[in-house]
Amino acid sequence: MFSAKLIRQSYALAAIFLTVASVYPSKAATVSDRPNIIYIMADDLGWGDLGCYGQKRIQTPNLDTMASEGMRFTQVYAGSTVCAPSRSVLMTGLHTGHTRVRGNARVPLLPEDVTVAEVLK
Repeated sequence: MFSAKLIRQSYALAAIFLTVASVYPSKAATVSDRPNIIYIMADDLGWGDLGCYGQKRIQTPNLDTMASEGMRFTQVYAGSTVCAPSRSVLMTGLHTGHTRVRGNARVPLLPEDVTVAEVLK
């Protein structure tokens, strides 16, 4: 029926659509309306560790400024408890149980793995 690559592309597209749709209101997109996506992923950093969310001990002025001038997302779920699979989930749009990277061992993505960057290009 459907190839594995087509299914992976569908997952990646769905992840991109949900991200962009949550940021931009509905309207016909033109080339000048393409989103400028900045996603900051910090290992071992919880939402409560930033000043913009109430942290008093650790200074995070640059991130606090970005939060005050832009958008703050308050309902986010990490793809995994460790960094490599979380990054793989973000990059491929696949569920933790479907991505090839399951732990912090050196497991590279393969050429047939579709990433968000590939879909956005």
